[in-house]
Amino acid sequence: MSNRYWSPLVRTLSPYVPGEQPKLDNLVKLNTNENPYGPSPLALAAIRDAAADSLRLYPDPNADLLRSALAQRFGLTPAQVFVGNGSDEVLAHVFMALLKHDLPLWMPDISYSFYPTYCGLYGIASRLIPLADDFSIRADDYLPRDGERAGGIVFANPNAPTGRPLPLAEVERIVAGNPDAVVVIDEAYVDFGGESAVTLIDRYPNVLVVHTYSKSRSLAGLRVGYALGDAGLIEGIERIKNSFNSYPLDRLALAGAVASLQDETHFQSCCQRIIASRERLVAGLKALGFEVLPSAANFIFARHADHEGAELAAALRTRAIIVRQFQKPRIHAFLRISIGTDAQCETLLAALREIMDTRP
Repeated sequence: MSNRYWSPLVRTLSPYVPGEQPKLDNLVKLNTNENPYGPSPLALAAIRDAAADSLRLYPDPNADLLRSALAQRFGLTPAQVFVGNGSDEVLAHVFMALLKHDLPLWMPDISYSFYPTYCGLYGIASRLIPLADDFSIRADDYLPRDGERAGGIVFANPNAPTGRPLPLAEVERIVAGNPDAVVVIDEAYVDFGGESAVTLIDRYPNVLVVHTYSKSRSLAGLRVGYALGDAGLIEGIERIKNSFNSYPLDRLALAGAVASLQDETHFQSCCQRIIASRERLVAGLKALGFEVLPSAANFIFARHADHEGAELAAALRTRAIIVRQFQKPRIHAFLRISIGTDAQCETLLAALREIMDTRP
């Protein structure tokens, strides 16, 4: 489709396609990496309390309370924290503020598919670096060589949709080896078993770490994300934000996000339950003959030698079970399966057993 009033830019874009949000009864929804457990009761109470007459007033444009709370949690200063309306908006500002340079932006060929979308939106030249045969990121591939160097680097760790983590020592090699480029590490899933690069921030002025409340904090519907890094990097992102939307987080989001940080018990409990469920699901899938990539996320990436990914996804859908399947080279045979409750995971395994038993 096209429209004669569109700008030339709009005609060239390939927009990001979010995971399906189907409206089906009794659905086992394992396609968008949402947390199967609810938010902290403290966060819900704070949101209810914030739904008051004060909503007639603008929220704090600087999000001072939230930035201070995040700084305290990570041993940083508020000047090293940026907050935004979900990590997607944070990343959008980061791409414009820190990654738009003459030299190309380096990123994995298989990673979060919003990265190429931002490149198209902002006119950022990019270079896709293939994952290894085992779908891991190789640090050596991101080091300058033969006179070539990156204008910036971005990758998810653990990576998406593979779930594979890159050890912190390897992350540091990339950061240390590219002192003239910003290295953005998207840690949306790090709380489920990865190693965070936040510890590198005070030693490397070129590292930026992005987190979200959507996964481990069970607040995907609230839309809160943040970036942590050198104060100079944060100031650059702030300049973009204040040229776009000075009030990105509303009063409800600010209240819920601050309160969530105060409930460490709930946070740790949910993460540990998901990790345990993930390991049980991996064992169950392997028993059915699936290859499952090592995962430190709240999802797994699995394929079966005798069944195409699209075939399995369609068969599961007829049983009201939704998983994610990508029609892309190298990964079309895989299913990305979000970790649900133990009951949801067992429903999935039972359905797969039935599908395989009935296949001619």
